[in-house]
Amino acid sequence: MLNPDPVLEKKGPHGPGQRAGDHRVALVGAGAIARDHVAALADVPGMRLAHVVDRHPERAAALAALAEGATWSTDPATAWSGGIDVTAVCTSPESHADLSVAALGAGKAVLLEKPAALGVADVDRILSAAKSAGRPLLVAQTARFQPVHLEIAQAVADGAVGTPRLAHLTWYTGHVWPGGWRGWQLDPARSGGHVAHNGVHALDLLTWLMDDEPVRVFARPCRTWAPGMPTPDSFQILVRFAGGALATVELCYALAARGTFVRRLMLSGTAGTLHHSSEDEPRAHAASPVAPASIDGAMTEQTRHLRDVLDGSAAPLTAPHQIRAALAAALAAQLSADEGRPVDVKEVC
Repeated sequence: MLNPDPVLEKKGPHGPGQRAGDHRVALVGAGAIARDHVAALADVPGMRLAHVVDRHPERAAALAALAEGATWSTDPATAWSGGIDVTAVCTSPESHADLSVAALGAGKAVLLEKPAALGVADVDRILSAAKSAGRPLLVAQTARFQPVHLEIAQAVADGAVGTPRLAHLTWYTGHVWPGGWRGWQLDPARSGGHVAHNGVHALDLLTWLMDDEPVRVFARPCRTWAPGMPTPDSFQILVRFAGGALATVELCYALAARGTFVRRLMLSGTAGTLHHSSEDEPRAHAASPVAPASIDGAMTEQTRHLRDVLDGSAAPLTAPHQIRAALAAALAAQLSADEGRPVDVKEVC
């Protein structure tokens, strides 16, 4: 189903709100994360939401209405039609591989929500399609684009810690139950499970900062506020990297008040230590919960980076080997949580 006035193949003068040189983006999926992408696109000059696809016409139309001149459809193929530059895949993860491969095959750049896929074989398909097409692929690992992590990554690149050897990452977030997540997020067949679905953010960040590949994980899940839910709200992951470095990850979605955050990161190496805590930020103690400045604006920064990639002035920050390594580690962590044992990452590859 397509709305009556499509502009995907429009010729001649640019449509309302469009400037010469704008990169035209089509979103596949009109859920909550897609709305965040729409807001970020509006904040970045040179990027324009052109089209929205969702199987529910009312959702597609409502999201398209947020951007002047954007059209909508229920047919995924319209997201990689001739007038589109970038296909942003914002559906549930079980559909990521097929949609991304189709878009890349049509010659489109792809912005892919995390987790990139539900299996290593599927992410290999995506990476192979991107290589064959010669088109950019950026996985939306927004934690990399949080201001504090960009700053830490630059310090690591400048040699502040030498060779990273030890990391401790803690992310505590306000209570998401009940009603915080929809059905697909609670269904492991569609999300990959909570440890994989949200743990991939932390594992990707550490894979990037440590510049190393996770090889063994041990995950322990916990239900705190919601013991009756079909997925744990909190978990810990112990990680060993190929070079011998170690990391501890703590993720929790069970702080008493929704919207509150506690974020800590310690990274130690052969030449020094870097550390950050959101508790040291004034906004962390505001009367109303507000995202700490250290993590705010990541989606907009990611969109700005995507524009630079499309303009040819930057390479995608998520390198193919890191995309694969982080996903494999997340899937191994989910297996570890499910079976209660340490898991070698190669078991899921």
